[in-house]
Amino acid sequence: MGGAWHHEAVSPDLSSFSAYPIIQAPMAGGASNPRLAAAVAAAGGLGFLAAGYKTSEAMYEEIRQLRDATSSPFGVNLFMPQPHTVDPSAVAVYAEQLHGEAAWYDTELGDPEAGSDDAYDAKVAVLLEDPVPIVSFTFGCPERSVLEAFAEAGTYTVVTVTSPAEALAAQRAGADALVVQGVEAGGHQGTHRDDPQLDGAGIGLLTLIPLVREAVRLPVIAAGGLMRGRQIAAVLAAGADAAALGTAFLVCPESGAHPLHKRAITDPVYARTELTRAFSGRPARGLLNRFVREHGRYAPAGYPQVHHLTSPVRRAAAELGDPQAMALWAGQGHRLAREMSAGALVETLAEELRTAQEARA
Repeated sequence: MGGAWHHEAVSPDLSSFSAYPIIQAPMAGGASNPRLAAAVAAAGGLGFLAAGYKTSEAMYEEIRQLRDATSSPFGVNLFMPQPHTVDPSAVAVYAEQLHGEAAWYDTELGDPEAGSDDAYDAKVAVLLEDPVPIVSFTFGCPERSVLEAFAEAGTYTVVTVTSPAEALAAQRAGADALVVQGVEAGGHQGTHRDDPQLDGAGIGLLTLIPLVREAVRLPVIAAGGLMRGRQIAAVLAAGADAAALGTAFLVCPESGAHPLHKRAITDPVYARTELTRAFSGRPARGLLNRFVREHGRYAPAGYPQVHHLTSPVRRAAAELGDPQAMALWAGQGHRLAREMSAGALVETLAEELRTAQEARA
């Protein structure tokens, strides 16, 4: 079923990484571990590790584990460093509001200034020293010199974009491909600049794909709310070359997501998702729980300061078995999640995709 790849792919490079145009999206915070990526790769998909919130040493250790588990290609995702535009007084006001949460969970609030670059330079150095097949970037676009260095190392580079303007910037900088992320996506919106005036102004995936296609000539990986093979067929028909799924893989047994998070994804109590700054200071889509309801409207634009601030509360809530103060990231299609092994999910998606494409033909 390798022929399930979109026949109009702009670049043959992307299709050489996996049998199917099915990519397990990188999910920072533990879900995207070597076991999950290896299982996806073994079934014919493309697995990804998430380096966000890890040290460069921890990232390298996961790469080593994944290489021990598979000889298939895989990707590593990096968070771009954030500009120093956060208003410290706004973060301090939010911290005041959260003192009750910290007391309730018998913990302290975190240090908002625990680091804003996510050890980006160190991770880039590691990945250039010992190259991996694919490196993707979220929250911005690297400078041309960085993308050129990866090209010289033989690494395929992918930049996450949420608008045609961001796609153009990535093409100009020399990216090999794009992850085109619709507003339906779970977790953080990958916007290059966090502008509070644009909150809620995200573009839906099926509108965004053709907008980006008209603007640039790079391969497109579609992301946002995709849970079924027929949805993958739809984004391929709309002009994408592959599809990335996060929430669909989050509930797999191989995923490193917290058991409470996995259960919440399929729990009918959580009927909807919401874009919120409550946990990290950047818009991110998650299940609507008590913490989001009580704090979402007050959270400032302050990433990663707010992420560091709330981290101990989220951890304490998880240890106490209380999902109401955890960041339960999920895409809009979360109710379609299926509890099956990652390999079975890839095979099921590929079969659904083939069926949908045959019906359309």
